[in-house]
Amino acid sequence: MPTHVLRFALVGVLNTGVYYGLYLLFRLAVPYWMAHLLAIACAMVFSFFLNCLYTFRTRPTWRKFALWPLTNATNYVMTTVGVIVLVSGLGMDERVAPLVAAAAAIPVTFLLSRRLLVGRSAPVPRTAPTGSTGSADR
Repeated sequence: MPTHVLRFALVGVLNTGVYYGLYLLFRLAVPYWMAHLLAIACAMVFSFFLNCLYTFRTRPTWRKFALWPLTNATNYVMTTVGVIVLVSGLGMDERVAPLVAAAAAIPVTFLLSRRLLVGRSAPVPRTAPTGSTGSADR
């Protein structure tokens, strides 16, 4: 699992760069809010495929792709609520609160992403008793 965590973090950094680069590019042609939405959509697709193929080394499917935005939505809700609670409720500095909220949301996002892309851990196979001649042994 530590390898998955490191890969997930690397994909997150790369995805942030993809988002920002696309935002700046789209901003040349459309209003900032549209550039933001287009960049998020593209970055979400990038993140899905990179997390499937690199982070968790699993086959991308249409079902996983359709559910992928839920992991992103969870992250956005957690960070948004976190920023509001930290700033308005706890008086944290507005410049620091997004970092703290993001740090709190990352483990949840990782677990949701892993669950969606990999599923439950496969059970450990039992070893057959010595001398077994069952059809599974052939």
